Amino acid sequence: MYHRSRPVPWGAQPRRPPIRLRERHVLAVGVVLFIACCFGGFLLLPDLDRVRLDAYIGQKRVAMDSLEDMFIPQLDAPVNTSGRKFRHGPDSERDPHEELDERLLRFKIRAGLVATTAAVVTKVKEQSTDDREKRRKELLEEKRNFLEDKRLDEMKKLNIDPGLKSIDNATDVDTVRQQKVREMMKFAWNMYAKYAWGENELRPVSKRGHSAGIFGTSAMGATIIDGLDTLYVMGLMEEFKKGRDWVAASFSFDVHSEVSVFEANIRFLAGLLSCFALTGDEMFKVKAVEVANKLLPAFNTPTGIPHATINPGTGASQNWGWASGGCSILSEFGTLHLEFSYLSHITGDSQYLNKVNRIREVLKSLEKPDGLYPNYLNPNTGRWGQHHMCMGALGDSFYEYLLKSYLQSNNSDADALKTYFDAIEAFERRMVQKSSGGLTHFVELMNGRIEPKMDHLSCFAGGMFALGAKWSTNETHYLQLGADIANTCHESYIRSATNLGPEAFRFDGSTEAKAVRHNEVYYILRPETYETYFYMWRLTKNSKYRDWGWEAVEALEKWCRTDSGYSGIKDVYSTDPQKDDVQQSYFLAETLKYLYLLFSPDDILPLDQWVFNSEAHPLPVIWPHVNRTRP
Repeated sequence: MYHRSRPVPWGAQPRRPPIRLRERHVLAVGVVLFIACCFGGFLLLPDLDRVRLDAYIGQKRVAMDSLEDMFIPQLDAPVNTSGRKFRHGPDSERDPHEELDERLLRFKIRAGLVATTAAVVTKVKEQSTDDREKRRKELLEEKRNFLEDKRLDEMKKLNIDPGLKSIDNATDVDTVRQQKVREMMKFAWNMYAKYAWGENELRPVSKRGHSAGIFGTSAMGATIIDGLDTLYVMGLMEEFKKGRDWVAASFSFDVHSEVSVFEANIRFLAGLLSCFALTGDEMFKVKAVEVANKLLPAFNTPTGIPHATINPGTGASQNWGWASGGCSILSEFGTLHLEFSYLSHITGDSQYLNKVNRIREVLKSLEKPDGLYPNYLNPNTGRWGQHHMCMGALGDSFYEYLLKSYLQSNNSDADALKTYFDAIEAFERRMVQKSSGGLTHFVELMNGRIEPKMDHLSCFAGGMFALGAKWSTNETHYLQLGADIANTCHESYIRSATNLGPEAFRFDGSTEAKAVRHNEVYYILRPETYETYFYMWRLTKNSKYRDWGWEAVEALEKWCRTDSGYSGIKDVYSTDPQKDDVQQSYFLAETLKYLYLLFSPDDILPLDQWVFNSEAHPLPVIWPHVNRTRP
C-alpha cells in the first residue's frame, strides 16, 4: 500500500501532512474578512431609532400641514387683462406677497390648533377632576348614610331617642355613648323622683327612701342637690327645674342630728355653689351661705382644725369615736378649701377663706415623718395621731385639693402647688411600687409597716397626677404615672366576673389587682376609676380610655341596673351578684357625670376654666377673673 508514493505498512492509516504556511495565510485572511463583514454591518447600519423618530415627526408635520391646508382657501388663478405680470420674477415663480400671506395664515392656523388642543385637554382634565370629586362626594354620602343607619340601630338597641343629632367635635360613636349615659342619668333621677323624692337616697330594689349615717337621720334631699348640676350639664332642663324648685321651697340644713362636715361640704355646699356658678341663680348662693354658716361651729377648736361631725341645729361638734383617740381625719379637714374659697369670693365675706387658710398654716408648721402626712391629727393638741398613711380612704382628697386650690386660683396660689409636689414626691418615694406582673400600685404604711393594699378610692389619683403634670419639673413622668395607675385600676375591673372593680385589691404574692377578703369584694357605684379615665382622655386623647369607660357603662347596665334605679353589688367576682339596694347620691353627681364628660367635647366644662371638687361638682377658676364657658 502506498500513500503519496511512499510504502505504508499493512493496517496502518495514512497520516495527513501539516498545513502549509501559504494555506495558513489564506485561511487567516478569510477569517478576518468574515469577521469584518459580520461586525462591520452593525456599525454601518442606519440609526433606526432616529429614522423612526424622523418618520414620526414627518408624519406629524404632514398631519399638521393637512389640517392647515383644510383651512387655507383655494383661490382661482387671477385673470390677466392688463398685460402686466402678477409676479415680480419669472412666470414660474409665485408672488412673494402670496407666499407671505400663506405663511402668516399657516402660523395663525397652527397657533389656533395648538390653543384649541390645549383647551380640549384642559377641559378633559377638568371634567375628569369633576368626575372624581363627584364620586368622592357620593362615597362620603354613602358612608354618612351607613354610619347614620348604624347610629340609629345603636340608639334603638340602647333605648335612646333617635332624634338626637351629633354634637360638635364628636363622632357618631361618641354621641351614641354620651347619650346612653344621659339616658342612664334620666332613668336614675326619674326613679328617685318616683320612689324617694325628698329623701337622701333611693333603695331601687325595695323602692323606698334611704339615708346613710353621714346624713344623720333627717331627709335633706341629698340626691337632688348632688345631681342638679349633672342634670344641667346634660341639658335635662325639665328635671333640673323640678329639682331647683324643690331646693327653693323645701331644702333646709337646720336639722337636729349628727351630720358629716366633710360630706355636707362636698355634696350640699359644693352642689349649691356649682349650680350658682353654672346658672347665676341667686337662690343657690343664699342656700349655700346657710349651709356654710351651719358648719362654721365645727372649726371652734384650739387649733382651728374642724371636728368631723356637727349637729346643725345645736352647733355641737365632735370627732368620730373610732378615729385614733379623737383625731380629725386628713381627707376630711383637708377637703374644704375649694368650696370655702369660692364662697368668700362670691359673697365678699373673708371668714370662710380664713377658716381654711388656718388649716393650711397648722399643717405647714408641723413636722412630717419622712415628708409624709399621717391620716390623723388631734384638733386640740395639734399633734399627729396614729402614723397611718395612704392614698385611699382617710387621705385621698387632701392631696387632690392641694393641686386644685392652685388651679382654682388661676395658678396664683404658689404655696398650694409647692405643698402638693412636696407631698406627692415623698409619697412616691415610699408608697408607690410595681408588682412582679408590672402593675404600678399604691401601698399603705401603718407605723412603718407596708400593707400591699390599694383602695378603689385611690384610683382617682391617676387623673390627679396627669392633671398636675404640666406644672411639674418632669411632665412626662407624671403623665406616665397617671397612665400606669389608670391601667392598674382597669386591671382590677377586668379581672372580676362583672367587669366592675372591688372596694379594695391587693398585691400579695401571686395575687395582683384582686380582692382577697370578703369585706373588699363589693362595688357601690364608685366613680374614681372613671374620673381618671376622664382626665387621661382630656389630657392624652388616647381612645382606650373611652373604650374602657364604655366597658364600665355596659357593666353598670348589666349588673347594677334594676327596674327602679341602679344598685351596688355585693360581690364583683360572682356571676350572679346580690344587689345592695342603694342608689348612692354620688352615682348621679360623679359616676354618670364623669362618664358623660368622657364622651363629650372638651368645650363642655373645659379644664382651664373649671375645677371639679371631690364630688365632681364644677367650681370656676376665680382669681384673677376668668371668662368662663357655661355648658
